[in-house]
Amino acid sequence: MANEKCNICGRDGYRSPSITVDAVAIRNGVDGRELLMIERGPDPPVWEGKYAFPGGFVDYGEDPEDAVLREMLEETGVRGTNPRVLHILGAPGRDPRKHCVGLFYQVDANLDDVPVGADDAVSATWIPVEHLSSENVAADHIKIVNMFKE
Repeated sequence: MANEKCNICGRDGYRSPSITVDAVAIRNGVDGRELLMIERGPDPPVWEGKYAFPGGFVDYGEDPEDAVLREMLEETGVRGTNPRVLHILGAPGRDPRKHCVGLFYQVDANLDDVPVGADDAVSATWIPVEHLSSENVAADHIKIVNMFKE
């Protein structure tokens, strides 16, 4: 079945998922390993008040490695470097807004920067890995958290 292009806008008829990126930064804290997390705001409401990795949508024409560093800085005020692909999650329904494929990057954080929630993050902080659970972590981000509990 061929997808025809629109004669007006030139777009094809393919329904494609959106690409998101999430920054996974880890440090050794007083209570052991800590992850840089944001507290989510009200969009979508099901995740409001829960922890998530700083991240967001890749802009059209943007390299995902640039996007993950941009999102980390925008949401936490923490500068990151050296993004490395850690994991990919893309099950339909993982995001209630639309089908999103999430690229999770491990990022080296500038540990001199103090996290401050900004953009659409209510707050940002370092959280001990052991304090994170499926009850307080948004969506499927707990799958990534659990990688650091092992």
